[in-house]
Amino acid sequence: MLDTANQVCVVIGASHAGVNFAFNLRKEGWQGEVILFDSDPNIPYHRPPLSKSYIIDGDLNSNLLKPLESYKKDNITLKLGVKVSSINRNNRTISIENKGTQKYDKLVIATGARPFIPPISGIDSAANLFPMRTANDAIEIKKAIDSSEKKRVIIIGGGYIGLETAASLKKTGASVTVLEREERILARVTAPVMSDYFMELHQQNDVQILTNNNVSFIKTENGLNTIFCDNETSFEADIVIVGVGIRVNTELADTAGLEIEQGIKVNEFSQTNDENIYAIGDCTFHYNPHYKRYLRLESVQNAVDQSKVAAASICDKQLVYDTIPWFWSDQYDVKLQMVGLSNGYNDVIVRKEETENTSFSVWYFKDDALLAVDAINNGKAFVLGTRFIKGKQKINKTKLVDVSIPMKPTTFL
Repeated sequence: MLDTANQVCVVIGASHAGVNFAFNLRKEGWQGEVILFDSDPNIPYHRPPLSKSYIIDGDLNSNLLKPLESYKKDNITLKLGVKVSSINRNNRTISIENKGTQKYDKLVIATGARPFIPPISGIDSAANLFPMRTANDAIEIKKAIDSSEKKRVIIIGGGYIGLETAASLKKTGASVTVLEREERILARVTAPVMSDYFMELHQQNDVQILTNNNVSFIKTENGLNTIFCDNETSFEADIVIVGVGIRVNTELADTAGLEIEQGIKVNEFSQTNDENIYAIGDCTFHYNPHYKRYLRLESVQNAVDQSKVAAASICDKQLVYDTIPWFWSDQYDVKLQMVGLSNGYNDVIVRKEETENTSFSVWYFKDDALLAVDAINNGKAFVLGTRFIKGKQKINKTKLVDVSIPMKPTTFL
């Protein structure tokens, strides 16, 4: 077994990727120090609930990735509310803002991403304007909602974060309008049929969604925001939430001379071009054997899988990254489960189950190859879709669309 008793593994970033890595490293037999740094002062927490249950109940303790006692039990040191300012590859040290340096033998970068705040005129002086990325963002949004008399909310961006936040805020009694600049919501990630479904779902729940509305400037007077779009419409808002995308946190890696290409480029073991430095999670640009190309994914599943691969590799075990991406979204009482990547599809099949009015699935094909499945309240379609995509199985489309044929592993082949 590799002798690591006198070695130090430093992790920058204590979200899903970093925390799972630390505990996986212990499982793989690492005996030396494990130190987790994060600029967020909160005990590491699950991020997906922030735009869902947390924005309503505000209970961060029920959303912790691990109880505080677990870190002590596995001898993992948490350094929270601490910002790492640079990496010195020659000396194998990191510089900690206003707090000296820390030596490492192995370094893992799990810096994730940050919200993109678009260069809209007046956005910097808007009142009660927030992104939705961290626990502090959710806390501030909840405070603003609780203290607002009219609770008028404008959400800029009709992606999953914007829609999940809209669904949650509606439960607080807020008046919610979503402004999307594209012709349809979720335009970059799903088929028109799915966009139409979520558009109708939100309208049924009294959320106004307006497409083809590109915000051009914001005027703020006496705490009231007026949102102006370039189609000459305008909206008043007490609270503005921005959910238009992210920027990957690659600055530390870039200034250290690591290879950057849409993210921190890593090999099949999550290793960078420096043999002692690994990167995992949202910040990575990694090779996916199934799709035969490099990808960057914003996914809890990807963060967890890469954490296992990196931990095994550091402990001299050859575990290769090879997984099918999957995602999920909860809005109102609807659960959307997605598997695969639909980019490049040229055929879509919608299957609506006979016995379940609220259950259907969307199957994306490129010619005869199944690329992805979106399943609404349909765990069976999600599971089977995952199996078919992994196995690169050819699906009989005629059988798939025939809802009289039961959904079983062999009925569509």
